[in-house]
Amino acid sequence: MKATLVIFGGTGDLTHRKILPALYNLAHDGLLPNDFAIVAIGRRPYTTDEYRQEVHKSTEKYSRLKIKDDLWDKLSSRLYYYQMDFTTNVGYPELELYLQQIAKTHNTEDKRIYYLAVAPEFFGIISKNLRSDGMQDINGTWPRIVIEKPFGRDLASAISLNNEIVNAFGESNVYRIDHYLGKEMLQNIMVIRFANSMFEPLWNNSHIKQVQITAFETEGIGTRGNYYETSGAIRDMAQSHLLQLLSLIAMERPDSLDAELIRDEKVRILKSLRQYDADDVNKMVVRGQYQSYRQEKNVDPSSHVETYVAFKALIDSPRWEGVPFFIRTGKKMANKTTEIIVEFNEPDNSLYGITHMSSNYLVIKVQPQEGIFIQFNAKKPGAAQEIVPVKMDFCQNCQVGINSPEAYERLLYDVIRGDATLFARWDEVYYSWVFIDKIIQSWEKETPNFPNYKDGGWGPKEAQLMLQKNNLGWIIIDE
Repeated sequence: MKATLVIFGGTGDLTHRKILPALYNLAHDGLLPNDFAIVAIGRRPYTTDEYRQEVHKSTEKYSRLKIKDDLWDKLSSRLYYYQMDFTTNVGYPELELYLQQIAKTHNTEDKRIYYLAVAPEFFGIISKNLRSDGMQDINGTWPRIVIEKPFGRDLASAISLNNEIVNAFGESNVYRIDHYLGKEMLQNIMVIRFANSMFEPLWNNSHIKQVQITAFETEGIGTRGNYYETSGAIRDMAQSHLLQLLSLIAMERPDSLDAELIRDEKVRILKSLRQYDADDVNKMVVRGQYQSYRQEKNVDPSSHVETYVAFKALIDSPRWEGVPFFIRTGKKMANKTTEIIVEFNEPDNSLYGITHMSSNYLVIKVQPQEGIFIQFNAKKPGAAQEIVPVKMDFCQNCQVGINSPEAYERLLYDVIRGDATLFARWDEVYYSWVFIDKIIQSWEKETPNFPNYKDGGWGPKEAQLMLQKNNLGWIIIDE
């Protein structure tokens, strides 16, 4: 493995908070190639030495591992800053010469990874400029390009953007990064399902009553008002992160762990999502906005942007026919959690003459805690025949000394190795937008009654009513 990582947006928040700390942690764990260099591109007038000093501060602040001076010195000696305006094609020929020299200095053989850590409106511009100056010439599996979400604002814009990027680099060299897929427990979902005979035989509509996926944050949008006003919860979270979680939970077992076979199975699920019409959207989708959203910085005082969305998804396949998937995400909620709850069918109560027995649950905790727990029924100690729910809990990051790698560490490592398993292929993006577009188009015809939920609450009451119509409720399990 050898490469030059070229970061467009080298002075941005993403680079300082995530990318460079992740690279340091990979170096700490011995996972960076020996023949490796980093070139950060930005418009600010830094020298390389000044830039190294700046990113040392941010890496020290955001790295999960304590900075060791000797290790940092070795990494920073391979870190360079290049000032240019990447929005015009004027400076690209000079950049090409500079990158060729870096490749000679660090023996990277001109293998490049272009990381677009910039606003989405620059993705197409940079791709075109790289193509027009021949900096995207494909040599085997190089160069690679990494694109952050959001990938388009709707299906039409996603198709247009994809055409620009794929025409320049080819589909096999495009890595659409979704940091949720780099989280430790997301990688564990397939292991939990396919490496345990106690789960997979029950993973179907004969045994599962419902699946709930929740991604809540206690914070508001903070300083992201400009972005969030053009995105909202459905574009920011549902189209990407949450439908990816659904596809991992619902996919069929692939024939092997080959990246393309895994992504084939995920696409089959996304293609099988039952499409909404306008009446379905009214019945099966709820949107909300927290009370103080319109007072946030860079937010329209009369904004109709949603900060909460909940919806019911159905998968038209033999395995999942009739099983509802309830998905919700929101800002300024009562607690911070991302989890997947699988509720199994209620047990037969006739043997014990009990009117009600608790359901069995499998809960996959993604963040802030990482792990799984299982709720099942057992006899309560004592003379009486009383059955109560009990839990078995595995918390991966609760043990002393456990410091799970950040998502960007795994994803950057995979890009360097050329492993695309945890990255969204274009058809995954396409079918996600096909599903979400129907909701957005329906919403555009109506004006919502916003704001409609309290800061620090559980979201709009309509979300609870949606489940009650299905004789269900949102599941909260005391741990």
